[in-house]
Amino acid sequence: MKKFDIPLIYQSGLISRIKEFRKLNDPRKVDYSPTELDFGPVKFLVARHFGFCYGVENAIDIAYKTIEENRGKRIYLLSEMIHNPEVNNDLTDLGVKFIMDTFGKMLIDWNELSSDDIVIIPAFGTTMEIEEKLNSIGINPYRFNTTCPFVEKVWNRSSSLGNSDYTVIIHGKHYHEETRSTFSHTIQNGHAVIIRDLEEAKILSDIILGNVEKDFFYEKFNGRSSSGFDVERDLVKVGIVNQTTMLASETEDILKELKTAMIAKYGDANIDEHFADTRDTLCYATNDNQKATLSLLELESDLAIVVGGYNSSNTSHIVELLNEKLQTYFISSPEKIISRDFIQHFLLESKSEIKTENYLPRTEKINIMITSGASCPDSIVEKVISKILSFFPNVKNIDDVFLN
Repeated sequence: MKKFDIPLIYQSGLISRIKEFRKLNDPRKVDYSPTELDFGPVKFLVARHFGFCYGVENAIDIAYKTIEENRGKRIYLLSEMIHNPEVNNDLTDLGVKFIMDTFGKMLIDWNELSSDDIVIIPAFGTTMEIEEKLNSIGINPYRFNTTCPFVEKVWNRSSSLGNSDYTVIIHGKHYHEETRSTFSHTIQNGHAVIIRDLEEAKILSDIILGNVEKDFFYEKFNGRSSSGFDVERDLVKVGIVNQTTMLASETEDILKELKTAMIAKYGDANIDEHFADTRDTLCYATNDNQKATLSLLELESDLAIVVGGYNSSNTSHIVELLNEKLQTYFISSPEKIISRDFIQHFLLESKSEIKTENYLPRTEKINIMITSGASCPDSIVEKVISKILSFFPNVKNIDDVFLN
């Protein structure tokens, strides 16, 4: 696999040591059990897989090289390059400006750009409409393109489905940059509709089976289906792709739900003519991180800490999995760990931060699960570990702890 030049500020001696050890002892990634680090009063259960994925490393490598090689030029990011506040803040500190926010709201007018400017496409990719806009300004949208190869793989799958007259059902969050990009690329070759979860897949099943009036489709999926979508024509042949960072188990359930509906309508013998049994289009890092999280849940612990951007889809799904079993604190940086007694953390339900007291139990020994999203630097995870250890006396040295 290609090696990337990642700035030292994102690297961690401790985490690199852990990952290298696991890689050497489990090169085929068969063992998803966590790494145990017992410091005496605190034991950390570190997830088998977490941190920067291939697509994120690729994006950071391209972005930093672009900045280094184009000093004196105005450099813009189309939107957040990845969903991590530390990385995005570092880029703005280097003079990079954002053209729009993560939801597509313009921060800089297109008229302010010129053909001499540099625009970096984020890892999520962008829409065909924005590519055309950049071209009209005289900016090549492909020159500084950090689009993740796994996102492009989804686009290719969607294109293939569309060219075979299948309507593409996209499992994703319609407001997310990646899903907006996938939808835009998909409708170049056919029709598409975005569904958020299994509940919406069940609604689509009822529409396919005629259990719900077709007008409900246009109401429910307004703004999430392609122009000119015809329920009677465009739900006869369907194929499914997803935003690469969705929950794997839910994507599998959606596939089963819609396939069952198509069998009920057209018969098992004819299913291949109506349902494209596409392989899962989640990226490898999403799969690995979610499997590692499920393996964490096979063990007992007092609490879990997940580090990452609050708008990171893959990170939020890790939090959801852990929350099913134990108290999980979702933080964006070590600064959110205020003290031994207080932690500032994010709630997915209310999409807001709260301060919680006595998050660390007053026991002789504390077990903490720890992991991070695919866009979180390893250095931040190490700082979180160090911050917690600083609250306890007689903590063992890492050389005495490491994998003993």
